[in-house]
Amino acid sequence: YRFHPTREWRFDFAIPAVRVAIEVEGGVWNGGRHFRPEGYLRDMEKYNEAAACGWLVIRTIPSELLRVKTIQQIVRACKKKLTADN
Repeated sequence: YRFHPTREWRFDFAIPAVRVAIEVEGGVWNGGRHFRPEGYLRDMEKYNEAAACGWLVIRTIPSELLRVKTIQQIVRACKKKLTADN
């Protein structure tokens, strides 16, 4: 989901109505792009800008994406954003 008006940044998954995003961080165990210095810094910039734009970002790894714990976090985040916006 492309969330920024001028940058090409995209979220892996998003619930735009409440501005909750889900980012799946690959390469945790094998030194993937997200964990190399340049990739880490780019991700930091993206996540900070997302926060400045009102997004709450849930970060997870592929093996945790569909676990009950992760789904519960996403649901709680959506509820929190709904009550905060009203």
